[in-house]
Amino acid sequence: MPSILDSFRLDGKVAIVTGASRGLGAAMAQALAEAGADLVLVARGDMAALQQTITAAGRRSIVVPADVGSPAAATKIVAAAYEAFGRADILVNNAGIIRRANLLEFSETDWNDVININLTGAFRLSQRFAAEAVARSAKGKIINIASMLSFQGGIRVVSYTAAKSALAGLTRAMANELAARGINVNAIAPGYMATDNTAALQADPERNAAILARIPAGRWGTPADLSGAVVFLASPASDYMQGHLLAVDGGWLVR
Repeated sequence: MPSILDSFRLDGKVAIVTGASRGLGAAMAQALAEAGADLVLVARGDMAALQQTITAAGRRSIVVPADVGSPAAATKIVAAAYEAFGRADILVNNAGIIRRANLLEFSETDWNDVININLTGAFRLSQRFAAEAVARSAKGKIINIASMLSFQGGIRVVSYTAAKSALAGLTRAMANELAARGINVNAIAPGYMATDNTAALQADPERNAAILARIPAGRWGTPADLSGAVVFLASPASDYMQGHLLAVDGGWLVR
């Protein structure tokens, strides 16, 4: 008799992870490999160590050095997955950047750069991934990486907040259209994670103390804290979930 744990396995699946070179993306890619998936790693950084980890887990991987903000990237990434593995079952839209400035000084360049990568890039890649799945009558899982700023306003990060709030709406809208096609669309909203994007906050004694005081768990999150959530949303265990934003935040939102 199959175990409930079997429904969390990803054997034979292929997962695309953007922004996979470090931080949250690298940790989620490793978790998906440990659950049985082969990986398409989208990043322009050094991927040697992560690929070694994936190989040690008994899985295969390829690297696609692409700028997610480029209009041509989505077609390139999905085509590479099918060329290497003959399929693409899971898409994790993780690539993102952040720019910080007061609202009155926030430049249009910083607005456009963040919206293009964090939102438009995720839309393009989701659309291409879903189109291929539908054309092949295949099921699929799309997992967007949202944020606490999908729920809140934040400070000095107007374009990031706009993009992550819109990504939450995009998750719901895509779920409405793709559920009947056998494609699940959900999102993970990480809390305050100790990554490169939050280095400035961690280094600011006042902001760091204020953030920690608000987190019931009493600590910053780590990339590994997303491992269980991404495997769950990528696996058959979440087949009846659609359009959900799963907060992994140490209790930040309930405080």
